[in-house]
Amino acid sequence: MENLVERLVPDELWELFRRVVPPTVVHRPQGGGRRRAGDREVLAAIVFVATSGCTWRQLPPTFGACWQTVYRRFAKWSHERVWARLYRVILDELGAQGELDWSRCAIDSVSIRALKGGHLTGPNPTDRGKNGSKIHLICDRNGLPISLAISGANLHDSQALEPLVLGIPPIRSRRGPRRRRPAKLHGDKGYDYDHLRRWLRSRGIVPRIARRGVESSQRLGRHRWVIERTMSWLSGCRRLHRRYERRAEHFLAFAGIAVALICYRRLGRASGRDRSA
Repeated sequence: MENLVERLVPDELWELFRRVVPPTVVHRPQGGGRRRAGDREVLAAIVFVATSGCTWRQLPPTFGACWQTVYRRFAKWSHERVWARLYRVILDELGAQGELDWSRCAIDSVSIRALKGGHLTGPNPTDRGKNGSKIHLICDRNGLPISLAISGANLHDSQALEPLVLGIPPIRSRRGPRRRRPAKLHGDKGYDYDHLRRWLRSRGIVPRIARRGVESSQRLGRHRWVIERTMSWLSGCRRLHRRYERRAEHFLAFAGIAVALICYRRLGRASGRDRSA
């Protein structure tokens, strides 16, 4: 069991998680009681659910905690925005190591069918009107996600651009102050609106948005392929293949875990290069 936990939650990821998880006060009844399941084992179980796509009830007992305990801890940490803070800490580490390239960013979304409904769902116009949700992302030039949002599948992509850009946190840099604005932002024809171009320019961001009926998708793909690759990376979190969560904060939590793991893998490779150097 220890090898499985260490594989799912390596020491470096565990140390980052300990920086953001709130301390837990354990009240034991007089005379003892059952030992509380460790946070690292529970975190490994949550990562297992996210990456394998299994239901909570299908969680194997090898993690030393029953599925009800794991779910309660997941719900508690989601409510306390632990996943968002973990994602932010990993982004800061990447920025401090110079792993984020702000010169050319891209924006896009992916629709996911919602099987149980819930908040932030809606009829998907690309899936015969079936209920669904969207995951919106902005990634840097390397494909690392730097901003995340969710919405109903019926929300037009253009309506998500401004809140998604504003949602980029101030991220540490290797040199100089924190940064939160890309130099350029690439988008497909779904973002082809003059008011969005004016808004981006007012914030010092050069818009690179394809124009309907003017620019071909082939030319656009020269720079936007990185966001398509990032969307494929999300499929590594099998729990996002369908939305099973009625509560929007739980669906957002799984999306946050997915992008945090994507960024952590790049951070691990960067740390490995530093050690080898």
